[in-house]
Amino acid sequence: MDDLPDLTLGIEEEYLLVDAATGDLSDAPDALMQACKAELSDQVSPEFLRCQIEIGTPVAADITEARAQLATLRRAISRHAGEFGLAPISVACHPSADWREQGRTDKERYHRLSHQMRGMARRMLICGMHVHVGLPDAATRIDLMNQFSYFLPHLLALSASSPFWQGEDTGLASYRTTVFGGYPRTGLPPHFTSWHEFERASQTLTDLGIIKDSSEIWWDLRPSARFPTLETRICDACPRLSDTITMAALIQTTLRMLLRLSRRNQRWRQYDNFLIGENRWRALRYGLSEGLIDFGAGRIQPFTQIAEDWLAMIAEDADRLNCQPAAARVRDIVALGNSSDRQRAIFNAAVTAGASRDEAHRAVVMHLIEEFGADL
Repeated sequence: MDDLPDLTLGIEEEYLLVDAATGDLSDAPDALMQACKAELSDQVSPEFLRCQIEIGTPVAADITEARAQLATLRRAISRHAGEFGLAPISVACHPSADWREQGRTDKERYHRLSHQMRGMARRMLICGMHVHVGLPDAATRIDLMNQFSYFLPHLLALSASSPFWQGEDTGLASYRTTVFGGYPRTGLPPHFTSWHEFERASQTLTDLGIIKDSSEIWWDLRPSARFPTLETRICDACPRLSDTITMAALIQTTLRMLLRLSRRNQRWRQYDNFLIGENRWRALRYGLSEGLIDFGAGRIQPFTQIAEDWLAMIAEDADRLNCQPAAARVRDIVALGNSSDRQRAIFNAAVTAGASRDEAHRAVVMHLIEEFGADL
């Protein structure tokens, strides 16, 4: 037996609310939020735009518990939304909605962000998925943040779900990533030599009044400001529950693998953000189709090989965490495509069958509604 910590899990998802008949975005009625709050308490909250809703699981001991918690939350949101003729979709961008037409949530924090970010804030019609992994030791969180950054592009490619923006095919797999990139303090996290160096840097901005606290540091991966966790934030929102759980399983097991290596005085080689950033670009542009750079091997690897190599590296940890089935689903994602691939296929099939562009976009939304509840 080893002496590694339990690596508990917490998952946050952001959903869009759409009219169940038309697929158009719809603001959340106050009564809907009240009903959700009454049942789910602080596990549900409004988001920046009124057409958005955010959920967060309680702390889960393992991936099985996290899946059960997330399924309960998805079912509850879907049930309450249905009472108002609405449906939730878990997707990074609505395929055709116009951000100019969306109302903002009346909340002090969002008013302040809107004032600071101006035009960038108004375009934030995007949804992501965040995974918290419990790491009680602060120094360990920084050490693993430096190493785990290598895997962030891989997670983005697998989760990409935003090919469309305002009715146009962007040619990207994750347009959400480019929208959020307009904010400051986003993208790949810098390398820090210690927890104290991270604290000094974030405290400098806090003391100057630039940020309220470190929760306004929005890197793809960060030490959480509220919990003793490392928070992975790079993923697009995943339409299917099973895909969300696969992302969480890969994150949890990979962090455990890195922690296990550290107990043996070994570590993952750290690459400059210049190089990791190139893979990040490939992920948001191509998704799974063009592979990523294996810097150790010095070549571009297809995702079929990446998936097998990754699963081999984390096999011991997946066994210990009982994550094998969830992690192994990465093979299905690679073989069948991510959400971006599925959305394009549905849109193109509808157009080929004679549908108008508006009808094809509606077909995509109906598909996303179905995927939201397909594996609950």
